[in-house]
Amino acid sequence: MGLMKVFSGSEILAMALQEKIEAIGVNVVVKNNIQSARLGGFGNSDLAVELFIQETEFAKVNPVIEEFRMSI
Repeated sequence: MGLMKVFSGSEILAMALQEKIEAIGVNVVVKNNIQSARLGGFGNSDLAVELFIQETEFAKVNPVIEEFRMSI
C-alpha cells in the first residue's frame, strides 16, 4: 500500500477537492509546495499543492475526483 497523487494545482482548488474527498470519509495527505517555498525564502509561481490518498481508496474517491474535474 502506498500513496497515490490525485491532484496537483492551485491551493484554492486543492482545498476544495480535499473537503469533498474527506466528506466521504477518506483521509488526504497534502503537500503544499507553495507554502514550503515561501517559508524557505524562494517563492515560485510554478509550484503547486498536491493531494495524495491511499491507493486502496482510489475506487471510492475516483467518482468524486471526476465530478470535481467536470465542475472546474
